[in-house]
Amino acid sequence: MKASPSGKQTVAHPPAAKTIGELRIAAAGCRACPLWESATQTVFGEGPEGNRSERSDHTRFMMVGEQPGDSEDLAGRPFVGPAGKLLDRALADAGIAREEVYVTNTVKHFKWEPKGKRRLHKKPSPREIAACRPWLEAELALVKPDVLVCLGATASQAIFGPQFRVTRSRGQTLASPFSRCTLATVHPSSILRARDEETRHREYARFVDDLRAAKAAIKTP
Repeated sequence: MKASPSGKQTVAHPPAAKTIGELRIAAAGCRACPLWESATQTVFGEGPEGNRSERSDHTRFMMVGEQPGDSEDLAGRPFVGPAGKLLDRALADAGIAREEVYVTNTVKHFKWEPKGKRRLHKKPSPREIAACRPWLEAELALVKPDVLVCLGATASQAIFGPQFRVTRSRGQTLASPFSRCTLATVHPSSILRARDEETRHREYARFVDDLRAAKAAIKTP
């Protein structure tokens, strides 16, 4: 999992792990793209895995975002910053317990650019997304979600392909190779960036409606 000295595209090669914990340990040493150099640490997914219930071998919900932010990079855990707190509130309003959701990101390292003393999010490149994709696929194979929710364009296009547009298919329950039911919606960080309180309130309500649609799609045991 070392970066190519020639600068050519490299990809991660996750081990044949039996648990998310094993994958998390392996991912900590990933050097498939340069993002690890400026990140504090790898931020892997967390939450319930498959094969945890006698009734089903699927985790009910898995949510995939774009990449960890500043708070996540420092804590080493996904969705613990401002966007994560908004996600927690929206899940509660939609009637979904956060502890029942496996959360992760398409890219496992924080990509940022400096602005004074702050580290500002910078969108990962297609090359960086491709380099990290094997880790996401390995997570999906172990978690086995019944319902997969893609948060934002990067996650949605990682699952459905580069032509997918959240604006056209938001909130629709779709099929994908990774889950019985997959749904795309906005990333909670986009709600935080809304231009005024009225827009934030409206977009938050739409986001909760999308999560309710995801809950309604859960397979009956």
